[in-house]
Amino acid sequence: MDPAAKLVCRLPLASDEEQRDQPTRLYEITWRIFRIMAEFVEGFQFLSESSREVTFFGSARTKKTDRWYKEAVRLGRLLAESGFTVITGGGPGIMEAVNKGAKEGGGESIGLNIQLPTEQRINDYVTKGRGFHYFFTRKVMLAASAQAYVYFPGGFGTLDEFFEIVTLIQTGKMQTTPVVCVGMEYWSGLFDWIQKMPVDTYKTVAPKDLKLVHIVDTAQEAFEIVCGSQERSFF
Repeated sequence: MDPAAKLVCRLPLASDEEQRDQPTRLYEITWRIFRIMAEFVEGFQFLSESSREVTFFGSARTKKTDRWYKEAVRLGRLLAESGFTVITGGGPGIMEAVNKGAKEGGGESIGLNIQLPTEQRINDYVTKGRGFHYFFTRKVMLAASAQAYVYFPGGFGTLDEFFEIVTLIQTGKMQTTPVVCVGMEYWSGLFDWIQKMPVDTYKTVAPKDLKLVHIVDTAQEAFEIVCGSQERSFF
């Protein structure tokens, strides 16, 4: 038996309870599909009521005393005062900071929240919110119509969302849209590695693709890039 097969054989089997939770009947699967469709339809209708949208990503763990929380508040306020709509995941940390700044700036502060049993309540600074049952439908809505994407330091979720957006732009599935990473110390190491390994050593990323991303260190720098972006419709 080869090593991969041995590894698969060692994987734990799903318990009876876990198996019961799966939609084994056709009608259950069908109704789940309808629920997914409804989330997409309602989500697009919800977003169609806004314009000049900028979507933000970042850690839910960022404290109010953190520099990046303060910069996120500042950027949210700058954008709101200039007529932009900010969109976040509606949670705490960076998301809360951006919504706070936008609300203080008198702008539209949108939160696209995920519905979980025990956590992730929508923050107090969202002026217009919508909840989603599925992570992937929420993810599509966060990406759907923004004219710029702004990333603050975050965890695996932030990095996942970053690489997905860059991939969609790089492959032509989404029109070229500014991708702004705020925090030189946080992002520089990642891009140094991308330059050294995928670009220079393995040739798996084209040098020109690194130009899809802007790395800045202040809210003001990010604001200036966003202001130069073009408003767009869905994707």
